Amino acid sequence: MGKDLDIELGDRTLVLHNRYETLSILNDALIAVWFIVGSILFFDESTTTTGTWFFLAGSIELLIRPVIRLSRNIHIRSVSSQTNGSNDANDF
Repeated sequence: MGKDLDIELGDRTLVLHNRYETLSILNDALIAVWFIVGSILFFDESTTTTGTWFFLAGSIELLIRPVIRLSRNIHIRSVSSQTNGSNDANDF
C-alpha cells in the first residue's frame, strides 16, 4: 500500500499515483462528516429530519466505497494488460 505503479508505454511513462487511495480516503472522511453532522442534528427534535437526510447521505457514500475499489481494479487491469499483454491486475 502506498506505492506508485510505473508502467512503460513505449516512449511514454504512465505513472499511476495513489489517486484511487486518495479518493477512497476523501470518501471515508465525507462518510464521517455526514454521520457526525447527522448525529448532532438528532440532539434537537426540530432538526431530526435534517439529521436523517445526513444519515442517508452517509449511507449512499458507503455504497461509493466498493465502486471506487472496483474502478481501481478495472483501471489497473486494463493498463496492465495493455503493457504486459496479460490479465494480471498487479493488485495488492
